[in-house]
Formats: sequence, C-alpha cells, structure tokens
Amino acid sequence: MQLSLELFVESPEKSLEFYRRVLGFEVQGSAGTEYTMLKNGDAVVAINSRSVLSTDHPLRIASGQRAGLGVEIVLKAGNVEDAYRAAKESGWPVSDLALQPWGLRDFRLVDPDGYYVRVTSRKNEN
Repeated sequence: MQLSLELFVESPEKSLEFYRRVLGFEVQGSAGTEYTMLKNGDAVVAINSRSVLSTDHPLRIASGQRAGLGVEIVLKAGNVEDAYRAAKESGWPVSDLALQPWGLRDFRLVDPDGYYVRVTSRKNEN
C-alpha cells in the first residue's frame, strides 16, 4: 500500500502556496482551481476545493471552521534541519526544532485550513 492525502480546503491558492513555499512540495501535472496534486519525495498531497463537495458530504464543513481536527499529518524528511530552515525562512509560524524522547527531531506547524503538520526526521538521532 501507499498513502496519499486529499485535503479539502477553503482556498486552494493559499494551500498551494503553503505546501510549495513552506514545505517544498512541487505540482504534479497542472495546477487547477478544484484539484492539484503535489509531491515531495514519496509524499503525495492533493489539494481540493471544498466547494466541490455536496452539501451533505461528510467532509463538508462551514466556511471558517477548522479542518482536520483529530488528525496529525506526519512528513518524514530526509534532512529535517533543511526542512526546518526552509519553513522558518518562509515566514510561516513554526515550532522550534526539537529532539523528542523517542529519538526523532521534529517541528510542527498548522496549514492555512487548520491541518496540523509534523515534519520529522526519518531515523533516531541520539
């Protein structure tokens, strides 16, 4: 199996800018106003406009509501220090880069729609 995420967002343009500028994803194919696939290494995230969801769809939330409650998106970076530096330089609010008790280094941030993202190293560094 392989996992891809599809995020339903209020403003695809803001989300595309965030995932490209802050986390280094690249557009796969062409960017659209309703659906765009992004890739960074093996990680695949599709950005979808919330407007395409029917009014009774279980993922539909009201405008201004926070999406993704109860979900943590974990991205494993080949070089978490470089990912942290790029995210910090983007100006987006990020936590400090920290060594966790389980031996991985990570930092955390929240995307424009409220999805919680943790960027972590791939192996123990202690």
